Amino acid sequence: MMAYLGHHNWTPTTSLVGPMSKYSRISLVVGQWSNSNRNTRKSTVSDPTMRSAEIARNIQRGEVDESDIHDLIQGVVSRDGGRWSDEEVVNVLQSIFEHGLEPENTGRLTAGMMQSGEILTWPEEWRHLVVDKHSTGGVGDKVSIPLAPALAACGLKVPMISGRGLGHTGGTLDKLESIPGFNVQLQTKSIQDQVDEIGVAMVGQTEDLVPADRRMYALRDVTGTVASLPLITSSIVSKKAAESLSALVLDVKHGRAAFMTEREDAMRLAEAMVSAATHCGIHTRAILTTMDCPLGSAIGNAIEIVESIETLRGNGPSDLEELVCAQGGALLEMVGIVEDFESGSIAILDALHDGSALERFIEMAVTQGVDPLVFESEHMLYRSLGLLDPELNETELKCNSEGHVIHIDALALALVALDLGAGRKEATDTIDHAVGILVEVDIGESVNYGQTWVTIHHRGKLSEDLISRVQNALEIGNETEPESRIDTWIG
Repeated sequence: MMAYLGHHNWTPTTSLVGPMSKYSRISLVVGQWSNSNRNTRKSTVSDPTMRSAEIARNIQRGEVDESDIHDLIQGVVSRDGGRWSDEEVVNVLQSIFEHGLEPENTGRLTAGMMQSGEILTWPEEWRHLVVDKHSTGGVGDKVSIPLAPALAACGLKVPMISGRGLGHTGGTLDKLESIPGFNVQLQTKSIQDQVDEIGVAMVGQTEDLVPADRRMYALRDVTGTVASLPLITSSIVSKKAAESLSALVLDVKHGRAAFMTEREDAMRLAEAMVSAATHCGIHTRAILTTMDCPLGSAIGNAIEIVESIETLRGNGPSDLEELVCAQGGALLEMVGIVEDFESGSIAILDALHDGSALERFIEMAVTQGVDPLVFESEHMLYRSLGLLDPELNETELKCNSEGHVIHIDALALALVALDLGAGRKEATDTIDHAVGILVEVDIGESVNYGQTWVTIHHRGKLSEDLISRVQNALEIGNETEPESRIDTWIG
């Protein structure tokens, strides 16, 4: 791991908390919003099979009303004789997939899913400070890990419920579980108490939170109905709405390595989620960001934790710090902690550079089961993360020409990391938290022939094919300037 230590100027004896300087891709089904007519009639059908068929027909005709959405949710989650069979639920899901829902009914579906289970509650005196963010995922996307404690350090309350990775994008929970002892499966009462006491918790979805989504998503996954704008929207937003948020920022990525490769699809999803979250009473903004090159330098799990901690120490990559400050600044402005976006962004930057965000992260980790000794030094952190394992190998690849870095193919590197074991090809796969890829150069940087540009952390011997795939991910050309990842804001 000396390449990584050198890349960030760490020394094995430096304390983590020391003096700081002040300062899977989806193509959406066309026509999702085509059904705009409403009908306020009440159904007299009580038989579940007939009722599901009736709702499916109403969706096809664009005549969905509030009672249809209510009965759908009840059919999904009921435990008595009113529970629909999988076939009956799928019949309605396929109708939504093929014919869409208007925004108002997507909002109703989202609210109904949110109300299908437990909803987090907060004390009146600070419920207006409860915020969260969601990202549609990308390569090296570790924004949540430094952002959540930075927000807490600025006085906000962050009950961040995150997910796991599948395919070429990593999951926040998998990265956090690289730290031995980090417990992401907290019960509702523990989440509420922790947010009350230290301002932040980063956890997985509880069994009682949005049970309608759990069943609906499982059926969508096996019936090919995942790529539906209303169903994607309601699935994502319902879980955030169940946190009883005051404000929410949605990071919707587009580009070759994003789930939404096309900007138009990303824009439509962002607008749909903002609409649904607003329907649920949450002040919401979306930020469109690009995902063609890796975010930051690290791709993996343990090495992304290291980079997150570097960011919490004020030493993170500029593109990662930009997104953390932008999203955090927006949330601070939205709840009224600061007067404007710029002031909010500066407040987040201060928290990253003065040590307060790092202290809050360590406090959260220890509260969730991590031994405090893990954070005594970089050496202890690296050893705890498994990055000093003698069976973990490092292979450096060199630039085969000189010039300027004009592109780094995030998708190509992510697929290699997946093959190394850093991610899951199937939901049941086991992750190797220590393997991954560290990019040693930045877009726009001048490089020389023979200069190390990437370090691969792996088990065993690398195949020539894998080495070739990594080497081909680097494009060197004429001088270029790095661009901001922020495309536009919505809402």
